[in-house]
Amino acid sequence: MMKVGIISDTHGYLDNNIFKYFEEVDEIWHAGDAGSLELLDELSRFKPLRAVYGNIDDYKVRSEYPEDYIFSVEGLKVYMTHIGGHPGAYAPRAKKFLKAEQPDVFVCGHSHILRVMRDSAFKNMLYLNPGAAGIHGFHKVRTLLRLDLHEKKAVGLQAIELGKRGAIV
Repeated sequence: MMKVGIISDTHGYLDNNIFKYFEEVDEIWHAGDAGSLELLDELSRFKPLRAVYGNIDDYKVRSEYPEDYIFSVEGLKVYMTHIGGHPGAYAPRAKKFLKAEQPDVFVCGHSHILRVMRDSAFKNMLYLNPGAAGIHGFHKVRTLLRLDLHEKKAVGLQAIELGKRGAIV
């Protein structure tokens, strides 16, 4: 079994509570708009990190992390990108990857909206957007996700609220 913490849209701000909520995870997945390479380095020193760059990330982040990341874990094929859209309204680039790769799990960010759902149009694929964990943007509450991957299944999904966007801890 693998425990995963999923985060996105930190925009250069890393809430200290993230380390508490991700204490038991085996890996952290960052779905883009980290805001700085230093933030990603801090996360990778804490736990193994898989990440993609987002539209606000600079050349340093883009030189270290891909725009699209396809990998397998616990028998599940995962596709992660920053600008993905959502079921019924995928971004054209993401939709192309989804059709070609047929992942079991799709992780994206960008919208700052926490959203978890199944997409029957893609073989009941699990769609995950952790919302935004940073303090910049239009979201009202900072969020992230945790879940367990075990024997080709995603179980134990938890949505976690870090607090209001303007509340700095």
